[in-house]
Amino acid sequence: MTVSGSEALCPHRLVLEHVTSRWGVLVLIELLDRSRRFSELRRAIGAQGGRAVSEKMLTQTLQTLERDGLVHRDAKPVIPPRVDYSLTGLGREAAEQVRALALWTQRRMDDVERARRTYDEARAAS
Repeated sequence: MTVSGSEALCPHRLVLEHVTSRWGVLVLIELLDRSRRFSELRRAIGAQGGRAVSEKMLTQTLQTLERDGLVHRDAKPVIPPRVDYSLTGLGREAAEQVRALALWTQRRMDDVERARRTYDEARAAS
């Protein structure tokens, strides 16, 4: 993996992107309750996000979060193979922050919609 100039100067920005990405947020929130298998996680995220995540995108998201030390991948040597994903301590901390933001958006959505209408009406009038 090549490190870009901005990534080298501001590594925290890259982690912030991973944690707050569309699928990263949902993975972290879903893993707060308990560990999950890949297919379980994929179904749960589809139910939360309103749109299913592709296997490729979920795999990439999990690998990225694992590399950042937020997700633990536990591959059990059984047949058929079983892989469980869970949060690390660092991941739990990040997930709690992300969930707080998600809950805030749910609580304040009426205010956001009101602000959007006001903005749109003002733009339409000018």
